[in-house]
Amino acid sequence: MNRSKGRRMQQPPRSGSEHVEAGTALIKGRHPVATALAEGRPVNKVLIAEGTEGLQHVVARAREQGVLVQFVPRSRLDAMAGDHHQGVAAYVAPYAYVDLDTVVTRNTGHAPLVVVIDGVTDPHNLGAIVRTAEAAGSQGVVISKHRASPLTETVAKAAAGALEYLPVARVANLVQALKELKERGYWVVGTDVEAKTSLTSVDYSGPTVVVIGSEGEGMHRLVRETCDFLVSIPILGQVQSLNASVAAGVMLYEVVRQRT
Repeated sequence: MNRSKGRRMQQPPRSGSEHVEAGTALIKGRHPVATALAEGRPVNKVLIAEGTEGLQHVVARAREQGVLVQFVPRSRLDAMAGDHHQGVAAYVAPYAYVDLDTVVTRNTGHAPLVVVIDGVTDPHNLGAIVRTAEAAGSQGVVISKHRASPLTETVAKAAAGALEYLPVARVANLVQALKELKERGYWVVGTDVEAKTSLTSVDYSGPTVVVIGSEGEGMHRLVRETCDFLVSIPILGQVQSLNASVAAGVMLYEVVRQRT
């Protein structure tokens, strides 16, 4: 395909309801906390459940960076972080969004690839797509300010550390963002269950935007109409569509397959 170029916390209260201090986010889990420390994300405090083993590397890295490490009863960490914290959580600066230009100009060492997510409101799905996009060598992810999940603790957990590497742009108008990407030389490929063209029939060797719609409604009409290609993923069973994050994985690894 060719197209002419046209971002010292006070200790949380020991009694009463636990809360996250304003201006911070609480991340939980061994990999997300270790990754935040390794990547230099501003960490205010690390909380570790008393008796938890296997976190020496987290403690060492935090103390190396002058980050307060506090050992707390597991019941307190449960109250603060809910389930699945794996014995560790951390107060960090919130994930910062970038502008679209930051995504486009990011050099990954691979052919340009941007993932646009239209209308995905489930934070678990969003996090899983971000994780796959990073693994596939994407320059970044673009999401909408409206009718879509923002970056949250749940997204970060599902992304398993990918948000420390992959920039996310949050735009007011996805259609305008797609038009700008097209002007900058990208071809836009959207997933649509009714499309007659198979995902394997399109050439992804050049600058490519992959658009993933929501599970229920798919892409919004104007987003669909802005795509250069609409492709479908073959369905051999009785279900009508795939989970959005699964569809993203299939699409992005077809791109990877063609490029490697």
